[in-house]
Amino acid sequence: MFQRALRYTHFPYCLEQQHDGRYVLLNRKYKPIGFLAEENVAYENFPVSARLEGLTHEIAAQLDHEGRYGLEKIFLYGDDCIPTDCAQYMANYLNRLGLLMELRVSMSNPTFINGEQLSHD
Repeated sequence: MFQRALRYTHFPYCLEQQHDGRYVLLNRKYKPIGFLAEENVAYENFPVSARLEGLTHEIAAQLDHEGRYGLEKIFLYGDDCIPTDCAQYMANYLNRLGLLMELRVSMSNPTFINGEQLSHD
């Protein structure tokens, strides 16, 4: 069922590491940020993944709303702390977003879509 709240589609819910080490920023529906699709999305068919420089287990723990050190999935909020539920949850989420924004995207590896390399110019 489609949710009308903007946070469901256009705000980061989690970072999911892909098999090549890159990350996709996912919305609450586990789609890349901004995707409105209800069906599954094959991330490799879209330029939505990036290698994040400086993402360590320690930073992952600061980003994850439960303080988990894992790099595979990092959740910025959960069902028990939805940012729009109260001011404190929103402040915590915005602090995590601020930390996330300090990371840099590496352009060292080219992006491919359906086997075609995209230009980074």
